[in-house]
Amino acid sequence: MTGDVVNLRQFRKQKARTEKDKTAEKNRVSFGRTKVEKQLTKTLNDKASKALDQGKRETPQDKST
Repeated sequence: MTGDVVNLRQFRKQKARTEKDKTAEKNRVSFGRTKVEKQLTKTLNDKASKALDQGKRETPQDKST
């Protein structure tokens, strides 16, 4: 009928470690991109921005003074 004795301080610390590990794993997936992947994304965004700017029409400036 006797149960295992549990040290609550150690239990809390272990629980905090596991929570921290879960958060770290999520961050690794979200933010853990290589330098090449980051450069590729930047290059593609720049290219898309240039293509968008090339299609814009220029409006004449108002010269009323």
